[in-house]
Amino acid sequence: MKIYKPTTPSRRGMTGIDFSQLTKKKAEKGLLKYIKRNAGRGSSGRITVRHKGGGVKRLYRIIEFSQTKQNLPAEVIALEYDPNRTAFIALIEYSDKKKQYIIAPQGLKVGDAVNFSGNENTLLTPGNRTKLKNIPVGTMVYNVELDPGKGGKIVRSAGSSAQVLARNGDYVNLKMPSTEIRKFLGDCFASIGMVSNPENRFYTFGKAGKSRLKGRRPHVRGSAMNPVDHPHGGGEGRQPIGLKHPKTPWGKPALGVKTRNRKKWSNKLIIQRRKK
Repeated sequence: MKIYKPTTPSRRGMTGIDFSQLTKKKAEKGLLKYIKRNAGRGSSGRITVRHKGGGVKRLYRIIEFSQTKQNLPAEVIALEYDPNRTAFIALIEYSDKKKQYIIAPQGLKVGDAVNFSGNENTLLTPGNRTKLKNIPVGTMVYNVELDPGKGGKIVRSAGSSAQVLARNGDYVNLKMPSTEIRKFLGDCFASIGMVSNPENRFYTFGKAGKSRLKGRRPHVRGSAMNPVDHPHGGGEGRQPIGLKHPKTPWGKPALGVKTRNRKKWSNKLIIQRRKK
């Protein structure tokens, strides 16, 4: 983590991410793709998520979340920054000279070897990928599959990891980053280790301009609006919201309200809900 000297008001309190560990090279050209940016708009073209728009142009890095090449050794040839995610990514090259991007775990270095295999004798080193039923209890994992063969879907953000708690028959119990304890099929693949860039949680933009470069538009507090514009608006001077619970601009409950479907089929896989 980089701490800046307060040479200007915007620099005061600003923090940055240390990129000295990354490789100084351009992104792999064959693994780049242009994706049209919708800026918070849904399929109908209407804004469904507010305060999104603008930002610096960026190309998407094609990440291998699955394990298309198993039992084929690969070498890490670069560690790179990805503008589309909080974690760093690693460029690996297989023995057949094919290259792929993967999410880089903490501690992975250029020159290290990684291997994707469903065998029990897979080495438990950061970056290696194997089935959950082959991973010992207490091991930290990331990029976990929800369904076997569908690719990693969860535990992919910077600094996150899940812990293997127990094995029960065909299922393996994992403690998620949210503290929820959940059952996964033992045939689901997961990567060993913790996602890189754990200091990202301490990253402070420091100024509004940096936020705009990220594609985040200004957010106006509801209490600063008029009653016609927001349930929290109105009153002379600073006023409390005057409600028992916070609401969205459309009158729906917000902040802490449960939104999960009570009849969702995967509820039976949750052993213990996350702590509030």
